[in-house]
Amino acid sequence: MEHIEQVVKKRFEVRSSRLCEFCKELDPEFPHRHPLDQMVGASRKSTASAHLTEDGYVRHRIVELNRLVSRAPRNAA
Repeated sequence: MEHIEQVVKKRFEVRSSRLCEFCKELDPEFPHRHPLDQMVGASRKSTASAHLTEDGYVRHRIVELNRLVSRAPRNAA
């Protein structure tokens, strides 16, 4: 990886990771995901962009959007 700029190289380094607490709590399909799709970088919050894979990111965003849609409208009487 010597030919890759240091800034770009840092993006690909993942020294440690952990399960995404947000997805683990709110996604009923979480246990069935590929293990890498469950993981976020250890030094980051449980956000979509912290996921290690694109599929993990997309599934996280879907859970966020479903959560927003399922909330009652603020103007509901």
